[in-house]
Amino acid sequence: MLKDKVAMISGSASGIGLEIAKVFLNEGAKVVFTDIDQDKLDHVVQSFQTKNFECIGIVADVSDEEDVKNLVNQTVKHYGRIDILINNAGLQHVANIEDFPTDKFKQMIDIMLVGTFIMTKYVLPIMKNQQYGRILNMSSINGLVGFSGKSAYNSAKHGIIGLTKVTALETAQDGITVNAICPGYIDTPLVRGQMEDLAKTRNVSINQVLDEVLFPLIPQKQLVDIQEVADYSVFIASDKAKSVTGQAIVIDGGYTAQ
Repeated sequence: MLKDKVAMISGSASGIGLEIAKVFLNEGAKVVFTDIDQDKLDHVVQSFQTKNFECIGIVADVSDEEDVKNLVNQTVKHYGRIDILINNAGLQHVANIEDFPTDKFKQMIDIMLVGTFIMTKYVLPIMKNQQYGRILNMSSINGLVGFSGKSAYNSAKHGIIGLTKVTALETAQDGITVNAICPGYIDTPLVRGQMEDLAKTRNVSINQVLDEVLFPLIPQKQLVDIQEVADYSVFIASDKAKSVTGQAIVIDGGYTAQ
């Protein structure tokens, strides 16, 4: 469904971003991996290039405007276009508000919300010129509901949904769709780290976090399969979803249905 489309994916050296990149490559897309970790990025890109997949890696801090300008310019220079942007870069820290370091709060907002804005800002002119584009912003169920201890993450993910809707309205007649994906709890390094933090704040084990904190909130009593998020991303990025825009798409095992 994505043959020869050029997809730029932030935070793609691991986790959800990496899984989406794998599926996009298998669908025939040309992938621009971007991440702040040079070593991880090089390893991932080389592993795909040796299998003859079409991809490149460009190091960038999405919260740094000059980094993003360079990322976009290099991509256009190499591939001539950008068809798909996936704003996925993120991080987590769990602490009650009075114990939450202000610098960490600002960093999380800068990377997840301001970074999404900056990436969108510099990719949009290219997509408008093409009269074609797909933007997927990685939000979360925590962009829809609150969760104690996650003030920065919730603030950023709620903001991403608002930004998604505004961007969708501003590009509605430019052949561009803009959507947010809101996954529930997925078994990724980020979520595992989150569970460790939750275990510490509640003085329980990780298994107890699953059984006593998370699973009571999830009707299906299971973590979301990362493959589901990647597969759904392919659909939203394809021409089969050309009328889907401005939406916060939830994949959460029923978490927000209650």
